[in-house]
Amino acid sequence: MKTPKNVETHVWRGGIPLESRYTAGLGGQIFFQALKERGELVGTRCAACKQVYVPARAFCERCFAELTEEVKVSPEGTLVSFTFSAYDRDANRLAEPVALALVKLDGATTTMLHRLLRVTSPEQVRIGARVKVVLKPKAKRTGSILDIEGFQLA
Repeated sequence: MKTPKNVETHVWRGGIPLESRYTAGLGGQIFFQALKERGELVGTRCAACKQVYVPARAFCERCFAELTEEVKVSPEGTLVSFTFSAYDRDANRLAEPVALALVKLDGATTTMLHRLLRVTSPEQVRIGARVKVVLKPKAKRTGSILDIEGFQLA
């Protein structure tokens, strides 16, 4: 939108400190509870279009159907894509870049993003590689995505 010529514009510089909480919703509760208590990866299947979403979701992103069928998927999968990041989520430079993986778990039709463990250079990995989920020990799980330490090359 173009500013009219007779309107004076002002810019205020500064920051607005924001803090928020994210609720995982019904689908997330299914996923995180199974992860914490049983060390299982649970998704939801759409009866209409057969998509299997991991982590679980309450509604299908393709056809908007309610998802009520829970599906346990394998902790193993295929590397679909990967990248390296030299910055953390707050844009602070990391001491060492971290490898991130986009993985399609066996039994799922969607992909999941997490760390790629023990990989320090692109030469160590290839698209199509088999990977497996590494979980924290049960006593250290809190019901968070960080209960998954990351993916490890199989």
